[in-house]
Amino acid sequence: MTGPTTLYDVPGPRAKRHNVLYTVLFLVALALLVWWVVQSLADKNQLEWAKWRPFFTDSRAWSTFLLPGLRNTLKAAALAMVLALPLGALFGIARLSEHRWVRGAAGTVVEFFRAIPVLILMLFANAAYSEFTDVSPDSRPLYAVVTGLVLYNASVLAEIVRAGILSLPRGQTDAAKAIGMRKNQVMRHVLLPQAVTAMLPAIVSQLVVIVKDTALGGALLGFSELLASVRPMSANYGANTIASFTVVAVIFVLLNFALTSFAGWLEGRLRRGKRSTGAVVGADAVEELATPGEHVTRDDLGGGPAPPGT
Repeated sequence: MTGPTTLYDVPGPRAKRHNVLYTVLFLVALALLVWWVVQSLADKNQLEWAKWRPFFTDSRAWSTFLLPGLRNTLKAAALAMVLALPLGALFGIARLSEHRWVRGAAGTVVEFFRAIPVLILMLFANAAYSEFTDVSPDSRPLYAVVTGLVLYNASVLAEIVRAGILSLPRGQTDAAKAIGMRKNQVMRHVLLPQAVTAMLPAIVSQLVVIVKDTALGGALLGFSELLASVRPMSANYGANTIASFTVVAVIFVLLNFALTSFAGWLEGRLRRGKRSTGAVVGADAVEELATPGEHVTRDDLGGGPAPPGT
């Protein structure tokens, strides 16, 4: 008889029958739910071909509504990513500083903006741009959306960076300091390169959140992003709200799937690169990295005397 596994006991015949029964009941309930949704949409004439035809036969549905909205979504998301990533890395490293005042200030900023909903940050940013700047009303929603996304997601990314660096073995830092590397060199040459691969899935998840949160600007700030294109499109094509929302949802799924697929490819490439490269730091490179005034010899590295001719 098969013994218990690490996580659970192997189900017996009775448990297997129960599992099959529960699976069948769940599938039946799911099928009934899908049938009810489809029937409800059909009763309200939301599945008529006339409501879906514009997305396949009328190029104006794309050139006038969907593509401009998609362009604004990508623009806001790209600006937020470009600003939030380095800012989050900076605050994440600052939270690991040995100086209490640097660590405390960075922690206060991160915890403050991480605790505020991103929509409130967008609303405050929009009011601030309106009150204290000369930004035009047409550009103000974009500025407010990007500002809110940067402030919130940079604080979240800072925690991701901090956790990724802290997850590395303590011996990495000790070994780097033992050969004379300074603190900033340890961070740049040892810790960050190793932590990037570990942090990549969490970073990509946060980037997907940035793409989706651009829709908040269209809901309350009048930012003409992808989701906001549903209302004018539905008004111009006979109240095809369900069809418009479905097409927009599919675009969001494809966009985020492309982002996560690229991140998966990049992570695999980084891991393969680390396994395939057997780079060895030579004595000359160690001497350059050593603290000024300190000399690291071959004997310190355990390499013995220099071979003849060197």
